[in-house]
Order: sequence, then structure tokens, then C-alpha cells
Amino acid sequence: MRFEEKHQAAEELATRLRDADTIFLTDFTGLDVKEITEFRAKVRDGGLEYRVVKNTLTRRAIEGLELDALDEHLVGPSALLLGGSDPVTPAKIIRDFAREHDSRPIVKIALVERQVVTPSNVKAMADLPSRQELLGSIAGGLTGSVAGIAGVLGGLIRDVMYMIEEVAKVRAAGDTEQGAN
Repeated sequence: MRFEEKHQAAEELATRLRDADTIFLTDFTGLDVKEITEFRAKVRDGGLEYRVVKNTLTRRAIEGLELDALDEHLVGPSALLLGGSDPVTPAKIIRDFAREHDSRPIVKIALVERQVVTPSNVKAMADLPSRQELLGSIAGGLTGSVAGIAGVLGGLIRDVMYMIEEVAKVRAAGDTEQGAN
């Protein structure tokens, strides 16, 4: 690769890294081409990006991006999994794939909104509900609460109606008694 091509590749990677809210640095050793292709498909289906990159190119790309925590982990085969604001989805994808493929890929380190996340914390993160699942449960809880409030209000209105009916019956019975006297 010529200098201009290397510079352009580093700039493109820097842009991708700058735009990513979550960055997982992985070691894909032990995965063959077919397995990496399968992993990339799962990552792509999750709306994420997986890139096998040279460590020197990554070092060049992270200059000035406040991603220095990645530097010491750029040893051996490395690939970047880049994602948006939901860090749980990539953690789940890595965990689920690793369960089926002899614990590969291995997370070296992750950054979530530029904060370091250790591999053990990534495992814990994978057990959390995804952003969509959390939003769904919140919406369900709100819907349930609203339905509960509506039920209570409906019951109050029904009780007031019964009370009015009883008062009307008592008055009607009183009027009937007065008319008979």
C-alpha cells in the first residue's frame, strides 16, 4: 500500500472511530474465513460494522481521537466492532457467537462513549436487556399503569352511578310514600 493509500485508509478509519459510540477491539485468532464471514453477517444484521485492521493503521487512526486506551491492546490479530449508542447488542452478538465457536472472538477491550469497559464487564453487559427490550418493557409498564388508572377511574364512576341510582330509588320511594299519605 502506498503512502497516500495508507493515509486515506487511516483517515477513513478515524472517521468511523470518531462516529462510533461503542468500539470493541477483538482478537479473532482461531476463526477461519468461513467463521469470520458468518460473524460479519451477524454483526451486519445487528446494524454494526466489523473490520479487521492492521494495528499500525489503527494507531495512526486513533491519534487525536481520545482513544488512547486502545493503543496498549493493539497486539496480535485485531478487529474492530463499531456500533451506535446501544452497547448491549454488540456484546450479545459476540457472546452468542463465541458460545458456538470455541469462545472466539475474544474481546480485548471495549469503549462505550469513550469509557473503558473490561472484557468481564462486556460479558456482564451481554446479559442485560437490549435498548429495544428496555424501551418495550417501559412502554408496557406505562401502558399497564394507564390501564390500571383507567380501571380505577371507571370503577369510581360506576360507584358514583350506583350511588345516584340508589339515592334516586330512595327519593322515589319517599315520594311514593308521601303521595300515599
